[in-house]
Amino acid sequence: MAKLKPRMKAYRTWLSGISLLLRICFLFLMSLMVLLPQTSCKVSYSFTGASISPDVKTVAIPFMTNTSSYIIPTLNRSITDALRNYFTSQTSLQVVERNGDLELTGNISGYTVTPVAIQGNETAAMNRLTITINIKFVNKKNPKQNYESTFSRYQDYPVADLNTVQDRLNAVITDQLVQDVFNKSVVNW
Repeated sequence: MAKLKPRMKAYRTWLSGISLLLRICFLFLMSLMVLLPQTSCKVSYSFTGASISPDVKTVAIPFMTNTSSYIIPTLNRSITDALRNYFTSQTSLQVVERNGDLELTGNISGYTVTPVAIQGNETAAMNRLTITINIKFVNKKNPKQNYESTFSRYQDYPVADLNTVQDRLNAVITDQLVQDVFNKSVVNW
């Protein structure tokens, strides 16, 4: 029995040494988990899916020009304001007049109404309003993301006087175009 006591004492000392070693390893691993993300490349994510570098703080969105053959006087302002509002509501970027970290310039290149459903008497049952915009996107912090692209969206509507449905159709198409531009610019899909 006397021989067992020194062995038990040695065993307990050995266990406490292992326990101390395990605690040190655990603390080392936890500190690595905390420190490694802080030293790696950073990208900011939001619930909208936007991935914007933290060093990007501003976006410049000047007023669009309207070069289409059919000009709606307020459409360029509506699309520009919608783009500005969407970027400010979906990101932490500040909209500036010029020289932003990101820049979106563009023009309305098409505003067309075409028949899409012809009836037996060769008259249209449905028309399609299509709005086309050209966008140039410049990311001064990451030029690999720069692009020039054309976006086009449409809405079909029953044959009626375009003036009675135009404001609603313009708003719906504008929302779709703004989401397309936003997704291509900062969601990168």
